[in-house]
Amino acid sequence: MTPHPLKIFLCHSTGDKPEVEKLYAYLLNQGADPWLDSEKLLPGQDWNYEINKALDDSDVILLCLSKRSVNKEGYVQREIRLALDREQEMPEGRIFLIPGRLEECELPRRLQSYQWVDLFTEKGMQKLVQSLNLRAKQVGAKALSADGSPAPEIKKADPKKRTAPKKSSTTIVNINGNVIGGNIVVGDNNEVENN
Repeated sequence: MTPHPLKIFLCHSTGDKPEVEKLYAYLLNQGADPWLDSEKLLPGQDWNYEINKALDDSDVILLCLSKRSVNKEGYVQREIRLALDREQEMPEGRIFLIPGRLEECELPRRLQSYQWVDLFTEKGMQKLVQSLNLRAKQVGAKALSADGSPAPEIKKADPKKRTAPKKSSTTIVNINGNVIGGNIVVGDNNEVENN
């Protein structure tokens, strides 16, 4: 019987889609069967049902974490909880849930007991492949290829700095004295402030 490709569920926040798409393409090229919603869901499918089915069918779940995903409320948090629930069904010592950081970020407390991999570092992808190959051996799946293809560059772009709107040059004149017919009469404490 030919071993099946390792089924990898890619859990991520929508805002991290560009980085996760690179990861998806790399894993697919290495002979794995990654599951990414934008690639696997078909029009008309019940996405909630399909995501749950994909989680159930996965050999391993890769949690793609960033500052955005760990702080975002919504479906990504639900997927993390579902992944943790499924991990509880695994025998001790098995690799099933892999936190992969896309950038420097704090891991949620419930994930801190798992060793994570920094996918944005030079050796991060090598460590991920080692871990995935160990999992492939545990489940009788085909190991990922070691063909030497370059790992994708998984780096979060620095958020674009918002520029404050330019202030118009305004002159404020505070007059402490008498004003007669629109003329300024010299008085005490007259101030001119330019912004």
